[in-house]
Amino acid sequence: MALEFKLPELGENIESAEVLDVLVSVGDTISTDTPVLEIETDKATIEVPSDVSGVVKEVLISAGQSAKVGQTVLRLEAVSGEAQAEPEPEADTQAEAPSEAEPEPQKAPEPERTAPVVASLPPAKAPGQNGAPGTPRSLAPAAPSTRRLAREIGVDINLVPGHGPGGRISIDDVKTYAKSVMRSIGGGAAVQQVVQTAAPMATSAPLPDFSKWGEVRREKMSGIRRKTAQQMSLAWTTIPQVTQFDKADITALEGLRKQINQSSEAKITVTAILLKVMGSALKKFPNFNASIDLASEEIVYKDFYNVGVAVDTERGLLVPVVHDVVGRNIAELANELNQIAEKARNRKIGPDDLQGSCITITNLGGIGGYAFSPIVNPPEVAILGVARASMEPVFGDGRFRARLMMPLCLSYDHRLIDGADAARFLRWICEALENPALLAFEG
Repeated sequence: MALEFKLPELGENIESAEVLDVLVSVGDTISTDTPVLEIETDKATIEVPSDVSGVVKEVLISAGQSAKVGQTVLRLEAVSGEAQAEPEPEADTQAEAPSEAEPEPQKAPEPERTAPVVASLPPAKAPGQNGAPGTPRSLAPAAPSTRRLAREIGVDINLVPGHGPGGRISIDDVKTYAKSVMRSIGGGAAVQQVVQTAAPMATSAPLPDFSKWGEVRREKMSGIRRKTAQQMSLAWTTIPQVTQFDKADITALEGLRKQINQSSEAKITVTAILLKVMGSALKKFPNFNASIDLASEEIVYKDFYNVGVAVDTERGLLVPVVHDVVGRNIAELANELNQIAEKARNRKIGPDDLQGSCITITNLGGIGGYAFSPIVNPPEVAILGVARASMEPVFGDGRFRARLMMPLCLSYDHRLIDGADAARFLRWICEALENPALLAFEG
């Protein structure tokens, strides 16, 4: 009996992935949960397990190609006693129908991607829309990419008239609708700017012909690099960012850290200590543990404390998340930090490991530099950068003394955080690092 293995759902808003390696060959016998593909999405590199068992008869994908969610990548022959696995591909086939159109992104819109100008669009009825309160409405027929654009510029996809087959909504339909509504309230120029910045990768200025001056070569962007470029463009064009600088005297802390590492199996790093300090700082300054929802004109405060940690890998920047930094001691945080960094570098990290962060720490101290301006990672409202610590002469008690000073760089979203609050937040972190005895009470 013939079976098919199709690329399963990989996470919210993930529509396709680049195949790095095919882990099975024709003739292999595989079972449920056998890894069959290594893929790279916009968020992570993961191994994809099979959800069917059988003998591989045909491999329909190869390394370097792109595969879409729901695409058939393997054909198999069921082994004896496993005919019941056949209904599964039928369910997948139904999921490919255009009318399904992936409802998940609609259920969980990303508030940080809502542009401030279009978020205030007045409601307007689309043809055939039932305006009665509480009346369920059918899901608008549109591709995930079209839904994403509508969400990013603050347009309700259900209000957009579709001009495709069967009323299907295209990207052009979304842009046309947004422009028409903004023109009606005198904001046509503003919406044009927002629509263009909603897809920065597609609207870049054309490059000159570099080959006129010498040889050139082109390489396709990896999924992680593409996602990084899109996210940084979004952050830079939608968030008014300011960076606050300060220095922490970590002379005593560094001595204590080395002493602990000599007498304990746990290897404590400065980043692990910062995770614990950051958790306490977020509790004391809740504005830094929040997100802005411009669509509803609300501030979303979070009662959990998760911190993203930027990890440099050969494939680009990844930001795995350490959860519940308040509820664990520094040794536990150091252990998890080592584990997730190892997973990131060995391509074992999954999409779930990269979600749920409240604020990010990026530590370049091991590489060098005395200051930099990190870019806020939306929907977060702040990011803490750490530069290289160095010995400096510091005047105190009537004399100069050599002290180990660590530069800290706090970038923040000025829509929510005022400069004075940012200065207090960063100074509080510095003072916590300068008093390691107090950290002992925190664990």
